[in-house]
Amino acid sequence: MTRVDAGAAPRGPVADRGRRAILGAGACLAGWALTARAGVPDARLRDSRTLMGTQVDIAAQGADSGLLRAAVDAAFVRMGALEAVMSHYAPTSRLAAINLAAGIQPVPVPRELLEVLHMAADVSRRSSGAFDATIGSVGRWHFDPQAPRRPTDAYIREHLGAVDWRQLALDERAGTAYLRRRGMRLDLGGIAKLYILQEGLAALRSHGVRTALVNGGGDVVAMAAPGATPWRVGIRDPRAPAQLLASLELRDGFVASSGDYERFFLHDGRRYHHVLDPRTGYPSEGPRGVTLVGRELQAVNGLGAAAMVLGLARGRELIRSTEGVQGLIASASGELWLSPALRERLRPAGIQAG
Repeated sequence: MTRVDAGAAPRGPVADRGRRAILGAGACLAGWALTARAGVPDARLRDSRTLMGTQVDIAAQGADSGLLRAAVDAAFVRMGALEAVMSHYAPTSRLAAINLAAGIQPVPVPRELLEVLHMAADVSRRSSGAFDATIGSVGRWHFDPQAPRRPTDAYIREHLGAVDWRQLALDERAGTAYLRRRGMRLDLGGIAKLYILQEGLAALRSHGVRTALVNGGGDVVAMAAPGATPWRVGIRDPRAPAQLLASLELRDGFVASSGDYERFFLHDGRRYHHVLDPRTGYPSEGPRGVTLVGRELQAVNGLGAAAMVLGLARGRELIRSTEGVQGLIASASGELWLSPALRERLRPAGIQAG
């Protein structure tokens, strides 16, 4: 529901620096027209690669083009390494090891995976289970329209009882994770991506970059150096995904989007999208989309998927009760709700979403 444009089949948020630097969720970077600070001959670099089943875009600005190239490469290496740890598709990932050892024994996990699992447990608690990383227990869904796959109804019915976030035991001191019941499976698709994008931005920062944006599949994380022009991020209208609803300035923080229009397939006349309801094992039937804005990852991560499951009224209350988060929810009936703080920040987009 956010987008930063590229000129090639754009899909999610838009990010813009200076006059216009639109990046797209699932699209590449393009159309840069960045305004350098007076007296500072800034170099600019954009790059796009496929990670986590989507296109990840990086836009970076600095005084040294060589430094930018090294920083962007390091950011992609860092994000790729974390994807290898947290993927529920890769049989050699640490996440796969947790799933394999379900009901048998705890599994040692790296710090980064433990942090994401703690975030998952936290948003599950705050949303009363509307977000649940153990949704993987009902089988693997594939939402690529060219090669879709869904578990059978019988399989979902048989395994739905194994979906229970309270059965995930995390031991900070031992550095382990444990699913208490045999047959349980974790799927971090709803919470790992934003963490990995943040780590990509951190890698850029560690290489001396102070103005950059990382965009992947509807989620944006950005930073702008003191004196630099903030990024302008466009918010896609969930009710009409080909259009932008508005834009906002982002200097430091996140714009995270969840929607039923980004990843889906059609089967036997029914539309299946990627936000699954832990109560049913099937795609949620609530809002069309949710966009969240905040400075802290812990506050926004996983909250959009939870609001999609809860529906407009309860999703709105969840956002309102979360400190430091501004939000937008578009209901299936076309109703649009914005938190007051976000309403004040939004400006007419003035550009097409693609």
